[in-house]
Amino acid sequence: MDITFENKPNDLTSSPISESLLQKFDVSGPRYTSYPTADRFVEAFTETAYKEALEQRRVRSINQPLSIYAHIPFCESLCFYCACNKIVTKHHERSREYLNYLKKEIDLHLDYLGQKQVVNQLHLGGGSPTFFSDEEIQELFNKLKEVFVLSPQGEYSIEVDPRTVDEKRLKKLREIGFNRLSFGIQDFNPEVQKAVNRIQPFDQVASLINEVHKDGYDSINMDLIYGLPLQKIETFNQTLDQVISLKPDRIALYAYAHLPERFKPQRRIDNNDIPTAKNKISMLCLAIQKFLKAGYIYVGMDHFALPKDNLAVAKRQGRLHRNFQGYSTQPDCDIIAFGVSAIGRVGANYNQNTKQLADYYDHLNHGRFPIVKGLALSKDDIVRRAVIMEVMCQGRLDYESIELAYLINFKEYFSSEMIQLQNFQEKDFVELDDSGIQVTEIGWFFVRAIAMIFDRYLQLDKNRTRFSKIL
Repeated sequence: MDITFENKPNDLTSSPISESLLQKFDVSGPRYTSYPTADRFVEAFTETAYKEALEQRRVRSINQPLSIYAHIPFCESLCFYCACNKIVTKHHERSREYLNYLKKEIDLHLDYLGQKQVVNQLHLGGGSPTFFSDEEIQELFNKLKEVFVLSPQGEYSIEVDPRTVDEKRLKKLREIGFNRLSFGIQDFNPEVQKAVNRIQPFDQVASLINEVHKDGYDSINMDLIYGLPLQKIETFNQTLDQVISLKPDRIALYAYAHLPERFKPQRRIDNNDIPTAKNKISMLCLAIQKFLKAGYIYVGMDHFALPKDNLAVAKRQGRLHRNFQGYSTQPDCDIIAFGVSAIGRVGANYNQNTKQLADYYDHLNHGRFPIVKGLALSKDDIVRRAVIMEVMCQGRLDYESIELAYLINFKEYFSSEMIQLQNFQEKDFVELDDSGIQVTEIGWFFVRAIAMIFDRYLQLDKNRTRFSKIL
């Protein structure tokens, strides 16, 4: 299957994308929600290092906006494909205890950050954040507003499990202050849903989405996964048509990585039901073709958006950024992360909380941050992070701007990388000239592979099996 496009802005005009081309670059690689990636975090990064980073921010960066992430780990039922940090339970009383500890963690940050720092992005993820009751979500939101100042222009989003909400709850979430929703859809086919233990009929979701469009949300996102058990080209085509009919503002399309040796829930999936690599590529080709034909803009790795959505606008205007939640319209900023397993960034440091709920509670009971690992970035890390994020977000890198910011000679510093880039230039993925690197329109579909060239850790470590597929 080849994908061709009309000659108009934001379409690919250089050449068709073929299944063979996609297949060739279907290699393991990181998603670059950070650089270095989270698998490089070390236990040597301690609570003390995190406190120092917070204090440094309070002294010199108080006017720099913050992003906040809060992880709600609970789910009522187990989705077999899931690789997230979650706790499956039907005991909703557990959410009250967890909320109390989240508030303790927020207060602990107050001691080091001070009060009323500005937040321009908030994301509640999981798990299923809507496992919390409306009252508990309101209480968490109020606590954050008590400590931080939520910018009127900010983006405040929450992940929604369609099985846990109704029209009334979605309206309430808007009243609380959320202006963006992200629905976990994955696939609408009943047989696929049964195979992954996530039953949510199309009519149920359609009713919710139709109501949401009336509630004044700025943006609605849907998550889809291709490569799930029992998925076929024909059934996935129907799912794509159903998604397009609901007109979400954004679509995130992810490849399923079947790693039962790492993720216990996936052991309930029959290996024989997993689509072949060829069929996965066909599904990807089909999805790209249909979304672009329906008027969506390919924002970058996995993400599509309608032209008027802020994400598409940010791409056109060269304002895209990337953080642990993926592409973002908000300026690059520090991320304060709350909750079990949550990952944050303060200055040139990354940090991650413990993944174990009991340990999380124990740390906070003793007045300690629940940090168990992280990373203090070296100068080389910082330079490469800047380069990778420019490639991933802007699709353009100017040598001079990097040279002035980091006092290097770009072509000398990245001499081996420049040689590797020539291979991508021959494939029309990038254009190289004396001033910089330009990702071509077709190259956007392989932007992660381009960014991987600048990943020093990957050059030293050829064992990439722990990563998801690029495509």
